[in-house]
Amino acid sequence: MGKVEGGMKCVKYLLFVFNFIFWLMGSFVLAVGLWLRFDPETVSLLSGSRAPDTFFLGVYILIGAGSLIMLVGFFGCCGAVRESQCLLGSFFACLLIIFGAEVAAGVFGFLNKDKIIEDVQNFYSEAYLENSNSTMILSYQKVLNCCGTKSTPCDAEPESENKDCETKIKDFFDSKLFIIGYVGIGIAGVMIIGMIFSMVLCCAIRNSRESAYGQS
Repeated sequence: MGKVEGGMKCVKYLLFVFNFIFWLMGSFVLAVGLWLRFDPETVSLLSGSRAPDTFFLGVYILIGAGSLIMLVGFFGCCGAVRESQCLLGSFFACLLIIFGAEVAAGVFGFLNKDKIIEDVQNFYSEAYLENSNSTMILSYQKVLNCCGTKSTPCDAEPESENKDCETKIKDFFDSKLFIIGYVGIGIAGVMIIGMIFSMVLCCAIRNSRESAYGQS
């Protein structure tokens, strides 16, 4: 069996290092997803029985992606060390699938970003009209430092900076969604590099073995 030599050996170790970094990134994505899911402020805003779950759906996708990335990174490390065409080919296919799913999820999130925020705003507005002193409403006002709605402004809380809660809801979830977007862009860039490295090494292994068989 031929082993890769020279420059391709460097690619082999670069791919191993890349996959280790990729595994760490998966851990980071998983941690971000868990933080967004269990962040006390976010949970307190979306804990009602009628609260929209679209935001948490995106968070669950992030958690699943992080777990899958960790698994794929592990197999990529094994494929690079063992110089296995099968593992490297599977690694490339998994990266391609994750990349495609991430692009689809990104497009979905971008197109529905305003709807996610609007659903939360409507949820708050309806609850406020029903009972402006409910525990849930008070939780929104405390977490977001706001008061009232656009149609029914409240001046009873001077420390709220005179901002209604609907505006503050938009600002709050905009920042959370941007975190998801930036993490997704970073992962996509790393995955493209990984696909290039894995295909280069896979082709080098195949050529090396064909050369070894030809000499025997």
